[in-house]
Amino acid sequence: MLRYAIIFVILAIIAGIFGFGGISEGAASIAKILFYIFIVLFVVSLITGRKKI
Repeated sequence: MLRYAIIFVILAIIAGIFGFGGISEGAASIAKILFYIFIVLFVVSLITGRKKI
């Protein structure tokens, strides 16, 4: 999922360079959402992975 966030950030930068503002904003917002989902899932996996039964 972090890979997709990085891909969308790169896509947003390239679209911004070429002047496609709408595509750039859309890709940046998707990248931000994917990054936040990745962070939440990472923290949840750290918490649940450290439990000792």
